[in-house]
Amino acid sequence: MQFKPPKNTEERSWTKHSLEKMRFYGLSPQRVLRVLKSPERCEKAIAPNCIACMQSVGQKRKTEIWVMYQNKIRNSKSKIRKNINHKKIITAWRYPGASPIRGKIPIPKDILEEIKLELKN
Repeated sequence: MQFKPPKNTEERSWTKHSLEKMRFYGLSPQRVLRVLKSPERCEKAIAPNCIACMQSVGQKRKTEIWVMYQNKIRNSKSKIRKNINHKKIITAWRYPGASPIRGKIPIPKDILEEIKLELKN
């Protein structure tokens, strides 16, 4: 089976490194996007201003699929949408077994307080 690289769109772009790692670990673009759409866990990545998300895979031999990306707000080319949330997918990899839990994504205190107030109402 031959690897077909995905195309860059307004919503997401792929680095050359991410395409090479997807080919190496046998990950399809659809699988990487599924991890981004419904992750089991998200953490602050080692790279600055990046987020790493994970989904576990397998029953007998469990592995985890990780995707590291960077969120950016871009102006849309279309006249209908002004700003879009652009994800730059930096890398993707397969981790054997279960990885240890590191720090969660920090949420600013003012945002956290707003969320708590909304949940009470």
